Amino acid sequence: MVPARFAHILFGLILSGLMSCIVSGISTLRAIGLPPGFVGQWMGSWITAWAVAFPTVLVVAPVTRRLVARLTRP
Repeated sequence: MVPARFAHILFGLILSGLMSCIVSGISTLRAIGLPPGFVGQWMGSWITAWAVAFPTVLVVAPVTRRLVARLTRP
């Protein structure tokens, strides 16, 4: 189990992994169609996207939380 103090990092890791997997899959499919080797192309795109998405989520999440807090009522 992961200590609770690392929950925000684990959340960012899982969220960025899932989202980048889905988005890179759709983008790869639209770009190259469904040829042989599609999964390999997709996984290559996913790893690159995840490498960008994970640190981005960690940086952007606190800003997003503050923005949402300002836009919503208590």
